[in-house]
Amino acid sequence: MKKSAPAQAPKRTAQKAASAPKKDSACPIVGIGASAGGLEALGQFLEHVPKDSGMAYVIVQHLDPTQKGMMPELLQRATKLKVMQVKDRTRAEPNCVYVIPPNSDMSVLRGVLHLMVPVEMRWLRLPIDFFFRSLAEDQREQSVGIILSGMGSDGTLGLRAIKEKAGIVLVQDPATAKFDAMPRSVIDAGLADIVATAEELPDKLIAYRQHLPQLARSELRLDEKVQSALEKIVILLRGHSGHDFTLYRRSTLYRRVERRMGIHQVGKISGYVRYLQENPQELGILFKELLIGVTNFFRDKTAWEQLASKALPLLLKDRPAGSTLRAWVAGCSSGEEAYTLAMVFKETLKNLKYTDNVSLQIYATDLDKDAIDKARLGLFPENIVADVSPTRLSRFFIKEESGYRVNKEIRAMVVFAPQNLIMDPPFTKLDLLCCRNLLIYLTPELQRKLFPLFHYSLNPGGVLFLGSAESIGNFTHLFTALALKERIFQRNETAMQGSHLDFPAVYVPANTNRQESQLAARAPAPSLQSLADQMLQQRYAPPAVLVNEHGDILYISGKTGKFLEPATARPTGTSSPWPMTGCAWSSPARCKRSFAKKARSSPVASSSAPPQTHEQWTSWCRRSRSRRSSLA
Repeated sequence: MKKSAPAQAPKRTAQKAASAPKKDSACPIVGIGASAGGLEALGQFLEHVPKDSGMAYVIVQHLDPTQKGMMPELLQRATKLKVMQVKDRTRAEPNCVYVIPPNSDMSVLRGVLHLMVPVEMRWLRLPIDFFFRSLAEDQREQSVGIILSGMGSDGTLGLRAIKEKAGIVLVQDPATAKFDAMPRSVIDAGLADIVATAEELPDKLIAYRQHLPQLARSELRLDEKVQSALEKIVILLRGHSGHDFTLYRRSTLYRRVERRMGIHQVGKISGYVRYLQENPQELGILFKELLIGVTNFFRDKTAWEQLASKALPLLLKDRPAGSTLRAWVAGCSSGEEAYTLAMVFKETLKNLKYTDNVSLQIYATDLDKDAIDKARLGLFPENIVADVSPTRLSRFFIKEESGYRVNKEIRAMVVFAPQNLIMDPPFTKLDLLCCRNLLIYLTPELQRKLFPLFHYSLNPGGVLFLGSAESIGNFTHLFTALALKERIFQRNETAMQGSHLDFPAVYVPANTNRQESQLAARAPAPSLQSLADQMLQQRYAPPAVLVNEHGDILYISGKTGKFLEPATARPTGTSSPWPMTGCAWSSPARCKRSFAKKARSSPVASSSAPPQTHEQWTSWCRRSRSRRSSLA
């Protein structure tokens, strides 16, 4: 609960508050990335920023590390805001512009800017990505990232992190940029919320920022109205995409909706529902927002190191030569995590000097079909050098003009497919299941259903790999931690102990007979005893035929084709006893010849005369069944 100062606060209290050390800054920080041609774009942007916008603007540009920074003096001519070069531990203040010094990386912690000495070679450095990622972690949903003119793709990965935290991304219109590579990289990645000229971006940003506090004050208190509006949005999304977001976390859903409301300057959530009804294209954008396709190579590096050192050797132990491990990467987005797993597996085989021909088949799935299509291409921008080491780049990637493409060896290990984790059947007989940074967006109710399903999908001794912010909750009877901090667990060989195994639901076809569906729903599930009896009967019991006193067949068990088969005839409401192969009721003589021939070759044939009447047939069937039982 926020504390507000009284209207007539004592002067001593005000002085004490003013002299107290500042804690977390409430000042919004706007990160701006630019490169070639960026000076002009920055000038156009700052020229249209009002002097009382209430935000701090932090500029990160590609600068020559050998030259003295002249950027603050040049930008000061275009704006009335105070422009300064960042010094280590500079607190960001509103209505000020901060410029990164040459030969430095910059991060932010609780509103304070920190400078670091770069460790990468100059041509491998990505200072914009570095700052944007730090900004996302520090400011979270308050973070703002802007990309202006520049070459390359620096900034795209950092903006992914901002989007993951529900921040906002603004991009200069590529048609107005001197060098459009950086803006186009962000737009092509589907990360841009607002695209406009450098002169127009400040007004759009301020309108967005002014709108968010209004939403927080007025709408969040109307719980019932907000809940009702969110349910209507879920209904509209389901009608548009066919996917149900009912079990999506309401807090995350609202944050994503709130962002879109701010971008369109819609004051009330009920107004946004109406906007969705009138603008179907907005439903598609919101659907993409909710998928949160944010990932990168070797995310949480220590977790991958633990997987390589603990989990994979365990799975490879006593594995027969020529066998194949099966892995499922759920929520793979654009494929980085699936390819990371493939690379880690290859490195593990090499490090263990594993000589047996053991392979890994990876099934990677995601709800977003566009992300799956992109993942299949295996082509990634140059800025993956921030996450992939030069050694891995040379071993697992091929350099192309537009970036890096995974080589054929890694690409062949992964099969990509669209899948709804909630609605579609899971993969089974798995040795490894990766579901990282997906469960945090789902309700606890759905998570409780998924963990027993994961247990069912894994082979005995299989490994479950979760994200850093996820845990198995109360399902410690199903999984044992291999590396708890890194969220790596092994499947326990235990009964479900009351856990309900709830398979994903599927849509029922419209022409399904309602009465049959109701009867099927009321039918009890087969018990373990009945399933065991059925298996034993199928595998070990001899073939048998159940007939009534008239010789009509009531039930057949097992394969009886070696001894009996139906005669060619028109089907009737009842069945008659079937003669042996080749017999027909219309020819008794032929039946006798067939019976005599079968009697000489079949170990269960009778040595007596062939049966003639129904009673004789019934007696013969009993004797044949008894002999088969004794032989079995």
